[in-house]
Amino acid sequence: MVKLLEKFEFKEGLYYSKDHMWVKLENGKVRVGVTDVAQRSAGPITFIRLLPKGKLVVKGKPLGTIETGKWVGPLISPVSGTLVEVNENLKSQPKLLNEDPYGAGWIAVIQPSNFEEDKKALISDLKELEEFIKSELQRLKLT
Repeated sequence: MVKLLEKFEFKEGLYYSKDHMWVKLENGKVRVGVTDVAQRSAGPITFIRLLPKGKLVVKGKPLGTIETGKWVGPLISPVSGTLVEVNENLKSQPKLLNEDPYGAGWIAVIQPSNFEEDKKALISDLKELEEFIKSELQRLKLT
């Protein structure tokens, strides 16, 4: 784990979207989840709704929603493609998103239609990520 700005964690070797999703390339597919910043900003997550396996997702469009006691928000897909797997454990244990956002709290696996194109909008450089996160923390008033 790499800690940025003292209280938020980011894993090395992942891609990050500006919608606070992470992407891990795995044998031509991508596993996606929410970042530490996203789960902490949301607060305790009480419910998650995901599109079903087999559905097409479009980069920049919702692949599901999360709910807290006071808020409902979209989970924005960082890539376009087909949902090949969704984390069924999140239905009964949405708190996994808060407890382990880079592990057991993963959201879905997508067979991307054009990852080479989609990754151009993702951040993989840790210095660039740190700059983005600093601006986001100010915008979200989390500093």
